[in-house]
Amino acid sequence: MALDDDIAILAAAPLFGLMNRDALRLISFAAERRRLEPGAVLFSRGEAAEGGFVVTRGTVVLEPRGPSGVPVEAGPSALIGQTALFLTLERPTTARAGAAPVEVMVITQAVMRRVLEVFPDAAAVIHDALADELTALTQAFAGSRAAEPR
Repeated sequence: MALDDDIAILAAAPLFGLMNRDALRLISFAAERRRLEPGAVLFSRGEAAEGGFVVTRGTVVLEPRGPSGVPVEAGPSALIGQTALFLTLERPTTARAGAAPVEVMVITQAVMRRVLEVFPDAAAVIHDALADELTALTQAFAGSRAAEPR
C-alpha cells in the first residue's frame, strides 16, 4: 500500500484523524503490517494488549463479550484497541478476520510514545479528545444512575 493511502486510512481513523500529516507519516513508517487469512485470529480475549490496530483492508470481527451480545465488525480505518495505545491491559474480546483476507497496521505503545514526543501538539490534541470522551462517559453514567428507581 502506498504511503498516501496509509495516511488517508489513518486520517479517517478515530483519534488519528486529529493528528497532522507528518505525525501520520511517522506512524505509517513505524507501524508493522499484518495480513490475516479469513477466520484467522488477530488476538484472543485475555491476551496482553500492548498496542492497537487500524484496519487497512477487509473486516475484523470482534466477538461478543457476553452470551447475549452480537459481534461487531470493524472495517477500513477502524481503530481497534485505542486504550492499548497508551496502557498495557488485557484484550476484552477475541478478534478474527472476517470472510475475506484482512490487513491491519499494528501500532505499538512505543510507536505512539515516539509520535507524541516528536509531535507535542498531537499529544495535546489527543489529551483533550480523551478527556472529552471520559467526561462524556462519566456524564452518561451519572445520568443513567440518576434515572434508576430508588
